[in-house]
Amino acid sequence: MILVTGANGFVGSAVVARLASERVATRAASRTLPDRLPPGVTPIPGAELNGDFDWTRAVTGVDTVIHTAARVHVMKESTPDPLAAFLATNVEGTLRLARQAAAAGVKRFVFVSSVKVNGEATLPGRPFRADDSPAPMDAYGLSKLQAEKALRELGERTGMQIVVVRPPLVYGPGVRANFLRLLKLVRSRAPMPLGSVRNARSMVALDNLADFLCLTAFHPAAAERTFLVSDDHDMSTPELVRLMGAAMRRQPVLIPVPVALLTRVGRLTGLSAEVSRLVDSLQVDIAPAKQLLDWKPVQTADEAIARTVQSFLKNGG
Repeated sequence: MILVTGANGFVGSAVVARLASERVATRAASRTLPDRLPPGVTPIPGAELNGDFDWTRAVTGVDTVIHTAARVHVMKESTPDPLAAFLATNVEGTLRLARQAAAAGVKRFVFVSSVKVNGEATLPGRPFRADDSPAPMDAYGLSKLQAEKALRELGERTGMQIVVVRPPLVYGPGVRANFLRLLKLVRSRAPMPLGSVRNARSMVALDNLADFLCLTAFHPAAAERTFLVSDDHDMSTPELVRLMGAAMRRQPVLIPVPVALLTRVGRLTGLSAEVSRLVDSLQVDIAPAKQLLDWKPVQTADEAIARTVQSFLKNGG
């Protein structure tokens, strides 16, 4: 029996669907749940990390928890104290769940963390590795790091196996935030000043991440490990834009503008973070995932981007 938290979310719903397709007994926990769940999935409605939710019924009889629920990173933060809000949900709420899981005899706890624990950018040819010194740059990344540390300490005391997975940008049908903005720009045919960008970024398709998380729930070699995961196909921002355009049957207009000038404009306009995500590199090393777990992505990046674009267009773009 597997419990999936955040089961109504972008990642959690994909994990539930994957487990159901493999006919794995699954409990789906979320604050709200759809009226229909896949066959064999038991709903746990009203579940939330904030407050004093009692997870006892949800975790009793469960072998593994796949914990996707979280307060997620947002571009325009409106909370007066973002760090406190992230810590309350991503650390305290996670620990409340994990303690009750350990007390109920849960054997393994798979925690969906973030590459933001490693940092925001990589140097050419130097991808992030799971054993690198953490360097979170924002409240979200810091909260994920603190949750990782607290879970490992709990695992050492209780014997519950802790598995940490740090994905980079996750995309797929229904994606939002930065990826959706880029899709809309490509659709609009607006010229983009990205022709001189020569970066390399790792991403992970939703289906690939769901497959990997389900594998870590069972594989003996995943115990007590931290993994980075991606499509195993790093690409530049212009390459991503061209793939989006090809799927839309449109030719993007990429104007060559020096990256230094884009960076300077970002600083002057208060958009440094947005510009950095377009021009900087962020690569992850997934060799341990491939070697220790004998894993490979179930979907190529080209296929996943095409599916994402098709869904985007089907739903009105």
